[in-house]
Amino acid sequence: MSYNQELAKKIRELLADNEGLSEKQLFGGLAFMLNGNMACGVVGEELLVRVGPDNYQQALGERFTRPMDFTGRPLKGMVYVEEDAIAADLGEWVSRGAEFAGNLPPK
Repeated sequence: MSYNQELAKKIRELLADNEGLSEKQLFGGLAFMLNGNMACGVVGEELLVRVGPDNYQQALGERFTRPMDFTGRPLKGMVYVEEDAIAADLGEWVSRGAEFAGNLPPK
């Protein structure tokens, strides 16, 4: 499994104060879970964020994003954020994923 370890470390630090935080190998990378619900992750050099179906189109309208299409079929509610956007907006993207996952019932 190959993913950006430094990016995973930064995400881990951003989410450290969240209760129910866990990590799981998923999608060929690393997923960060809140109470069993995926919030975000790292796949290769990209950030994967679960924005939810209601925020999906808005997220896709932003620069450096694209649909999460790991299987060749887009998963509505999840977007990849390219490396170019991560440096400036990592905290914002991680917060979006944490907010969505935090509003779901625990698994």
